[in-house]
Amino acid sequence: MITMDPSVYEELRDRFGAPVGVEEARAQWGALVRAARNGATTLITRERYEWAALIPRSEVPGVLSGLPVVSLSTARAKLGDLVRQTAGPYDEGPVLLTRHRTPVAALIAAGRLLDRPAPRRRPDAEELVARGHTITLARGPVDGVVAIARDREGQEVAAGSGPDLRAALRSLGE
Repeated sequence: MITMDPSVYEELRDRFGAPVGVEEARAQWGALVRAARNGATTLITRERYEWAALIPRSEVPGVLSGLPVVSLSTARAKLGDLVRQTAGPYDEGPVLLTRHRTPVAALIAAGRLLDRPAPRRRPDAEELVARGHTITLARGPVDGVVAIARDREGQEVAAGSGPDLRAALRSLGE
């Protein structure tokens, strides 16, 4: 069981951003799973003190065999229950999320993230421009917008994408 002191929620928020509620996570499920596949961690909360984290499959500690497995479509439908299962008082461990039986992400108790080093913060778009970098925007290969920041020598220093211009620029700093 992972019992979290209220200051822990602040630390998690500082390290990984504000949590999204279960209903918002359901509405953005496809984008959140894609972000996890690309290495991002998203905090998901149910009620006030049940926090889980959607993490990349590569971040799941230990052996994957024997862990509970749930398809992405089932996970979306039962997200509230899964958050409670992973973050609740019994902390039943990670739940693997699969697409066509292939693990792509996992849900874990958010408190488990505190044992990991803090992610390195990248500068946001405004900081990059202030440092003299240029940001090029283009339409994504399928949909959305791609943002690429380059230094004065033309070397890529950051890249991001999103469904719109604002999201693409915001993702430069994530």
